[in-house]
Amino acid sequence: MHPTDLSRLKWRCRRGLLENDLFIERFFRRHEAKLTVAHAAGLQQLMDLADHDLLDLFLARREPEGGLANPNVTTVLGMLRAQDVSPV
Repeated sequence: MHPTDLSRLKWRCRRGLLENDLFIERFFRRHEAKLTVAHAAGLQQLMDLADHDLLDLFLARREPEGGLANPNVTTVLGMLRAQDVSPV
């Protein structure tokens, strides 16, 4: 992704709920260098949701439905949900 587009995407991802911001911050820290236009499209769709609906998806309390149930969103959601697996 072009740096300007990436900067706009990060700005768009700012949320009012701290828990969502933590998921998103970790996502960018891990994946920023390899984000694609498809990833950005999926993330944009997720950012259209209300904060509590978004958190439910991040925590796997529910799965994407309707227009959100598409490959771009499910791929990004999997990336957002991924846990660190670090040796102790």
